[in-house]
Parts: sequence; structure tokens; C-alpha cells
Amino acid sequence: MSDTSQQLDDVSVAIFVASAGSEEVEFTEPRGAVTDAGADVTVVGPETGDAELVNNDLEEGETVQVDETFEDVSAGDFDALVIPGGTVGADRIRLEDEATTFIEEHVANDKPVGVICHGPWTLVEAGVVDGLTLTSYPSLRTDIRNAGGEWVDEEVVIDQRVVTSRKPDDLSAFCETIVEEFADAA
Repeated sequence: MSDTSQQLDDVSVAIFVASAGSEEVEFTEPRGAVTDAGADVTVVGPETGDAELVNNDLEEGETVQVDETFEDVSAGDFDALVIPGGTVGADRIRLEDEATTFIEEHVANDKPVGVICHGPWTLVEAGVVDGLTLTSYPSLRTDIRNAGGEWVDEEVVIDQRVVTSRKPDDLSAFCETIVEEFADAA
């Protein structure tokens, strides 16, 4: 990976997290990548305080601090967005009206977003999938197709500033790609 220590100076990034159930590695690695590249990162969830991450959907992971709530922020507050997976976490986030409104506005304003694994469920719920080519965890392919998107089985896909990846094995490529895409976001 190239030196990214200053690529994202002056770029503000929101990273979504559920109160419980977001996949730890899909949260921590992208957060680390954009932070290491110089971004100002804000963790956004349904409520402030602790959020419980998971490993492999079923095992307890670490706890992270939520900085702002979905209700208290808007797409206009940030240059870029990261949405981790985790079956339970992505399902919980897509039920948050403020989160899906944020996503809809973010994509409508042509701002970059990185979404991995089960995270594209949130894109489906936000109504932004129609006409996009995406990848995800394979079990989401029918949901993406039913929402008007094209699903492909690739490590990383970029379409209209939406970066998607399939699973934790793709994280290295995903993180490198979101840093590159977020670099011209400010």
C-alpha cells in the first residue's frame, strides 16, 4: 500500500455503527485506514455511548465510543461515509430512518461512500441502489438485484463514488480504495 499519511487532510468521514452487531474488523480497519491517512473521523450511531462490535456475527468484540447520533448529524456535515457490515449491525442501521436519510442525501450529493459485506442492505433501504453495480456478501445479491442494482462477485467495485466489497478477506483492497476515493472529497 502506498504512503497515505496525508492524503485525507481536511476530509471529514462519518463511520456508521449499530448499538450492537457491527462487525469489528469491518469497522476498525476502515476507520484506521482513513484516520492514518489524515481524515477527521466521527463515529455515528443510534445513540451516544458504547457500541458493542462483534466478530463473525456471533462472538463478542470490542466496544467503541459513538461520538454523534444519526439524529444529530446530516450528510452535509461530512465529506465521506463508511458503513461496515455485520449481519445484525447492518440490519439495525437500515431500520434507522435518520441513517437511511443520511445515506440517501450523501449519495445524491455525489459524496463517496465505502460499504462492505452486509452493509449494502443500508443502501437498499435508502433507495440508492437502482442503476448501480455493487458487490456484497453473496446472500445480499437478490436484495441488490430486486432494488434495481447489478450484483457482481468482485473484491472491490466502484460505481458513482460508491465503493463496495464482499467480506473481511477484501479489507486490504477495500481500505486502499476508500482512501483513494475519499482523497478528492474535501
